[in-house]
Amino acid sequence: MNDRTELESIIGYTFNNKNNMRLALTHSSYANEHGMGKYAHNERMEFLGDAVLELVASDFLFREYPDMQEGDMTKLRSKLVCEDALSYFAKQIGLGKYLYLGKGEEHTNGRERKSILCDAFESIIGAIYIDGGLKAATDFIHNFVLSDIEQKMYLFDSKTTLQEIVQARYGVGVVYKVIDESGPEHNKSFRIAVYIKGQLMGEGCGRSKKEAAKEAAYKTILMLNSTDDRG
Repeated sequence: MNDRTELESIIGYTFNNKNNMRLALTHSSYANEHGMGKYAHNERMEFLGDAVLELVASDFLFREYPDMQEGDMTKLRSKLVCEDALSYFAKQIGLGKYLYLGKGEEHTNGRERKSILCDAFESIIGAIYIDGGLKAATDFIHNFVLSDIEQKMYLFDSKTTLQEIVQARYGVGVVYKVIDESGPEHNKSFRIAVYIKGQLMGEGCGRSKKEAAKEAAYKTILMLNSTDDRG
């Protein structure tokens, strides 16, 4: 097991009650295997975290975008808190390696599964809220979900966005190539690279080619934007 004080350092929050953190990191498969009881896992904490996240995100959008209509705020919020987004944010803090998983989930790459990561991320929010209150949970959400929101928006439709950028800038298409494929048929892992005019621009990994290509496109967009900022 990894030292979970490392996770506290990464997220910038130290739990007063370490049991809150442990519960947030405990998947039902682990609790079931170890006979820990029907509520000794993170599903209830996830329920709470989901509600806190929706409140904080709604408050942020209401205050930061005073001219945005209700329907548009709803769409933007749904993108920010969807499974794809939250699992990506979870990967950014390396959340998967700190989880308590059952042997079955461990052997089928559960630490990289989007649904598990998404649920764990919401559980961490719930645990911080229980442990330190709304202010602590809000700080976490602002730091890891709501910061650089314009950049994060590219994540949701990254392949289409990248194609539009590249077409406008270079007048060419985007080429995706599988550069690595590993694991058994039921648990594949893919690494895909993005090439523009024959030049390698970014790479992404995922449990499907679609997921890996989406991440590769997103990283390429960020790289191109960074180049623009410097230029």
